[in-house]
Amino acid sequence: MALLADPDTPTEIAQRMARMLPDRLAGRSGQGRRFEVEVISEPFTAGTEDLTTLTRRIVDRGSTGNWDIVVALTDLPLHSRGRKLVVDLSHEHGLALLSLPTLGAFRLQTRARQAVEEAVLSLAGPGATGPEGRSGSQPLRGPFIGRLAPIRRGQVGEDEIADLRYIVSGPRGYLRVLFGMVRANRPWLLVPGLSKALAAALATGAVATVNSTIWTLAASLSTPRLVIATVGSVALMIGWLIIDANLWHRTDEVAPEARKRATLYNTSTVVTVGIGVIVCYAGLMVVNLVWALFILNDRVFASTTRTPLQASEYWTLAWFVASVATVGGALGSGLESDEAIRAAAYSKREQERRSALEDDRGD
Repeated sequence: MALLADPDTPTEIAQRMARMLPDRLAGRSGQGRRFEVEVISEPFTAGTEDLTTLTRRIVDRGSTGNWDIVVALTDLPLHSRGRKLVVDLSHEHGLALLSLPTLGAFRLQTRARQAVEEAVLSLAGPGATGPEGRSGSQPLRGPFIGRLAPIRRGQVGEDEIADLRYIVSGPRGYLRVLFGMVRANRPWLLVPGLSKALAAALATGAVATVNSTIWTLAASLSTPRLVIATVGSVALMIGWLIIDANLWHRTDEVAPEARKRATLYNTSTVVTVGIGVIVCYAGLMVVNLVWALFILNDRVFASTTRTPLQASEYWTLAWFVASVATVGGALGSGLESDEAIRAAAYSKREQERRSALEDDRGD
């Protein structure tokens, strides 16, 4: 069998999975069967999200290799009749298509392995191949589709290649897809990806820490005001990054399904950028606190603010300076190219998807 995986995260998951799949499948099949797993890293979703097109690509790719079963993994969210697709199976062609975001953000490796195992065992089961596969395909089992998982069977059109489909539904399903999309974007990489914005934030924080006016302001601010400053600076940077780099997803389609997809993409963008900015904010607090401990003089600080320099003053100053530095970082992000910001905010598959949409609108 082959694991056909999009580059980056799907390929990494497939490679780790391939080490244990042969033994696990052989043990679970109970028929003395042997399984050989080969990982093929190819961008099979390039330029399209259409399920029929993707399924035909998988069929064509499977026909070029000596594989009985092909399982395709992608980190793009796929949709079927307004629902978020988890997995499509075709017993006649021995293929499965799995959308990783629908598995959520946590325990992704384990959930992906469970889904692949169930799909392969279903495809390799008795009577799984041949034209009778559509009517004889059996439901999947296991923790992958347990009672607590918001996954259920979906409808398959008569003209589609797939004969068995699972989708997610309901609020829990929506949140699972959302967090899965955010995880695929790897928001923790946003900070190192925005080097110019980070440099501007660090420079702003270093200057603000030794500014006596900032000392006085920080000493006079109450906790609620510091919280407001934090929320305002973080929101400003999130909004600036999204607007400046044109990260907001727009659709010309009027169909409700298209609007829902646009809302999902935009929500994932806000959460992704928000997590990255919050990580940046926390890092700035730590750096500013260390800088303040090293540079501040308690006598000078006390004479300026009429407040003794104690642990609470160090903390308050670092907190307030982090807000000021975040605003400086937002301004510094204007020096970054749109491509750099998108590369920092999105996975490779999502970047390609958005580029394709822009090209279509340009045409």
